[in-house]
Amino acid sequence: MEKIISVIFKVESEGYQAMTELRRMPVTDAFVVTQAALLKKQYGGIATLDYFDTGMETRDDTAKGGMIGTLVGVLGGPLGMLLGSSIGLLTGSVMDSGDAARNASLIEKVTEQLKDGEVVLIALEQEAMEGAAQRMLSKFNVSIVEEDAAEVEEEIEEAVKAQKEMEREARAKLREAKKADRKQKIEDNRARLEADFEAFKAKFKK
Repeated sequence: MEKIISVIFKVESEGYQAMTELRRMPVTDAFVVTQAALLKKQYGGIATLDYFDTGMETRDDTAKGGMIGTLVGVLGGPLGMLLGSSIGLLTGSVMDSGDAARNASLIEKVTEQLKDGEVVLIALEQEAMEGAAQRMLSKFNVSIVEEDAAEVEEEIEEAVKAQKEMEREARAKLREAKKADRKQKIEDNRARLEADFEAFKAKFKK
């Protein structure tokens, strides 16, 4: 089964070590990894530390080779930052924390669980032996989440659509703000010109 595995490391150097091991041997009898990224949460955002792609063709032609590259873009963008607080916002309102965690997307889980200074390794894998990649990574101080890759791909597609809509709305608001500013400046110019003429005419009435 194809999965997306996200592994949060408490120690940054261990994240680099795990990434190096996967890059060195992406194909084993137990699992195959075709794409992986190492990310770090810092200064309120998520930055890419390392990335590799085996070159296997993906269904789409996205940046950096496909699903993981697109996921990295979402996590590091404004939508990822917004979704990072969504589980907490839902808690105590219409859903309890258990429901929120169960219904959260992988994007929400990563951005919610990843703390400042921590790193996360996210990989697209296929397992011949259930839990093989987890067992390999469990030698590190980590927390691991696995999701069905087909489900995550759909989540990513929806997230990209939502991000584009956010960007469209932001551009529209900026244009409206600019239009409102321009309208106010025109009115100010009109009032100033009228006042200048009134002042000029007043000189001849004396």
